[in-house]
Amino acid sequence: MHPGRTTGKGPSTHIQIDQQPPRLLIVHIALPSWADICANLCEALQNFFSLACSLMGPSRMSLFSLYMVQDQHECILPFVQVKGNFARLQACISELRMLQREGCFRSQGTSLRLAVEDGLQQFKQYSRHVTTSAALAYTSLEITILTSQPGKEVVRQLEEGLKDTDLVSVRRLQVVEIAKGILEHMDSVSPAEDLSNDESSILGTDIDLQTVDNDIVSMEIFFKAWLHNSGTDQEQIHLLLSSQCFSNISRARDNPMCLKCDLQERLLSPSLLPGTADGSLRMDDPKGDFSTLYQMASQSSASHYKLQVIKALKSSGLCESLTYGLPFILRPTSCWQLDWDELETNQQHFHALCHSLLKREWLLLAKGEPLGPGHSQRIPASTFYVIMPSRSLTLLVKAVATRELMLPSTFPLVSEDPCDDSLKIVESMLDSLELEPTYNPLQVQSHLYSHLSSNYAKPQGRLHPHWESRAPRKHPCKTGQLQTNRARATVAPLPVTPVPGGASKMPASSKSSSDTFFLLSEWEEDPSGP
Repeated sequence: MHPGRTTGKGPSTHIQIDQQPPRLLIVHIALPSWADICANLCEALQNFFSLACSLMGPSRMSLFSLYMVQDQHECILPFVQVKGNFARLQACISELRMLQREGCFRSQGTSLRLAVEDGLQQFKQYSRHVTTSAALAYTSLEITILTSQPGKEVVRQLEEGLKDTDLVSVRRLQVVEIAKGILEHMDSVSPAEDLSNDESSILGTDIDLQTVDNDIVSMEIFFKAWLHNSGTDQEQIHLLLSSQCFSNISRARDNPMCLKCDLQERLLSPSLLPGTADGSLRMDDPKGDFSTLYQMASQSSASHYKLQVIKALKSSGLCESLTYGLPFILRPTSCWQLDWDELETNQQHFHALCHSLLKREWLLLAKGEPLGPGHSQRIPASTFYVIMPSRSLTLLVKAVATRELMLPSTFPLVSEDPCDDSLKIVESMLDSLELEPTYNPLQVQSHLYSHLSSNYAKPQGRLHPHWESRAPRKHPCKTGQLQTNRARATVAPLPVTPVPGGASKMPASSKSSSDTFFLLSEWEEDPSGP
């Protein structure tokens, strides 16, 4: 496996911030723990895909496939485009809900390995039967295995079973253990750090082991990480500090410091979702909102988007009404093209900058590079940002107003002695409110998921002809019997299909070929079945 390398030669002209690798999710089911996990997992998947399928603009997730491993491995959903396929994804989640929760079955030790190999084979088959331009985006696959079994044991099982398997096309293989108890921290979705040195050497860098709580919110957070830009081909932002700034953290005082950073969204813009308060502000065009640093970085050339620090500000000297747009997070880059010494030095300088800003109670004012074409004689407009430190190894970036954007406003001062009667009434009302020390967005629900799901209440197109009439599957307790009404994951010969992104323009003949592939490789019924 490789750390996210692409097959293209030379730097690309645009930073691919929204293109995610194809993903294969394998749900490893074990009784009796599945009864405790099923409802939470299915609800989290439903919520996540209602969001992922509704986001406007370029698709953040490309291909997705779902496997189930119980007494044997089974493909519930072959590789499909996520955007525009919520009805099919919802049907597959319903399939998971109907799986056996009680009883017994004989566990096959090779089922996980076979699921990985079968999914990888389907991915290669799909990649060979799309046009060349689409195939460039499908060079590597991320595989996630959700299990309630001890994670280390599952990892060892996979290491042993896949030692002779060609994993060159696998960008990342991770095992996610769903914890039986409640972990102490909300950010429990992190690589396991309690492996001994011997175990770490066995695991190497090929299989990641993570743990997530068995609750809907924690699982949602895990799946939403798939919406982040995870590319490591190049850093996205260069933060430039002049030689006069923070000279104590750089020995090269005569040269400006360049901190190489990756950019990460803090939250999704409501303008990307239909029917929300800001839904009228469409952002299908990447140039639609110049207040978002993330969109601006995506349009930057291969020389990276630059933020030039021009001065420092007192933390108390910024009025919140002067910032606008969504905040974004800067992190030290993890670009694989940089050598280890440069990565380490860059991270140390980034850490020192965060520490110094917190100690001095400073903010930074930075100027973004102009987005106008270089050959234009018009003077391009610049955007300015404030950079705020945090106690984590991150910097928060927000766009800040300039003179041209300001409107005249008057702010009368508050009287020191308000009316006694009004003061008593207002204070009485305030005293009746519940006081929280902090705002936790995870405890505030806007019913957005149900709203988005309702938009797909009438599925577009036709699902599998037997889907609606299929009865819930029953697993016999006798371990010698196997289910026969569904074929195991099959890989059928595929016709050449057009680029998925251009599906709306494909001719009728090509559409029928594409539909044939999905029917062949999805819910293939036994001829003897109903």
